[in-house]
Amino acid sequence: MTAPLDIEGPAAPPRSNGELVFAEPWESRAFGMAVSLYEAGTFTWPEFQAALIARIAAWEAGAAQGEPYNYYRLWLAALEDVLAGLSAVSTDEVTTRTQALAQRRPRGHDHRDHPH
Repeated sequence: MTAPLDIEGPAAPPRSNGELVFAEPWESRAFGMAVSLYEAGTFTWPEFQAALIARIAAWEAGAAQGEPYNYYRLWLAALEDVLAGLSAVSTDEVTTRTQALAQRRPRGHDHRDHPH
């Protein structure tokens, strides 16, 4: 089974010449987590797709705040929404685990340094 990814529309992942594009290593891992959980039957693709579209719409509504668009941050937030909605994991558990992992990794471990 493979995730039925949109080719066009708001939920379509970034592509270049038809291939998925990941700017940072964590993006491909977030993508893989969602697809693996879908393939394991944890949730349906329409559930995930609806959560992703809702996250994108919320970002678009608040874009005036100057937050840069990052598809995979919204993808990861949608995954958290779906898992929290299924009571598979709570928002507090996600936050606690994220903080614990962040403390164990050296600064910049998973991100390129970008000049400001």
